[in-house]
Amino acid sequence: MNDFPQAVFFDMDGTLLDSEPLWDVALEELAIELGGTLEPEVRARMVGTNEEASVIILLESLGVPLDRAAEYQEWLRARMREMFAAGAPWKPGARELLLEVRAAGLPTALVTSTPRELADLLLRHLGPGNFDLTVCGDEVEHRKPDPEPYRTAAEKLGVDITRSVVLEDSFSGVTSALAARAVTIAVPSEVPLPPGLEVLTLPSLVGVDLAYLRGLGA
Repeated sequence: MNDFPQAVFFDMDGTLLDSEPLWDVALEELAIELGGTLEPEVRARMVGTNEEASVIILLESLGVPLDRAAEYQEWLRARMREMFAAGAPWKPGARELLLEVRAAGLPTALVTSTPRELADLLLRHLGPGNFDLTVCGDEVEHRKPDPEPYRTAAEKLGVDITRSVVLEDSFSGVTSALAARAVTIAVPSEVPLPPGLEVLTLPSLVGVDLAYLRGLGA
């Protein structure tokens, strides 16, 4: 149908930008600061969550008491501010798709678990004018994998979430989008999605254009 999609919602880390490796660096440094190491399976559990959850997962894995979690979260945020200020590379095909969607006049939103303070640093590189709306992790009561972030974005844009497309990379983000009943495209980045998850999965956004998105509404 020619009214599909009504809007396109983009996740940021791992979907539009290859910024997850920057989180890898900071979390590895924090683990060393705490006298331990960041194990791959522990890092995998963090992908698609949020800053607070990542710190708690790390502390629990290292047997560190949680009473100083807020202090370590601030350490992590300060390190991420340093790295995000320099930007992050685009994921393959992401910039081309975003610009085509914008040129067509479709409403767009950035929906991320990253807190506003950090997201704004990367928005400088994404181009804030490429989005009608941004919803950050510290601006909703329930973060991904809850559907609230995507439902909030759709409500504020005045569009039907079931006739909108979400692009995500993580299990947490895909779960949020599916629970919101959006048409969802998964492009796994750092961590493979669990087998059996019923979602359209692509290896990258290379070659994904507006015509492809429109075809999903057929």
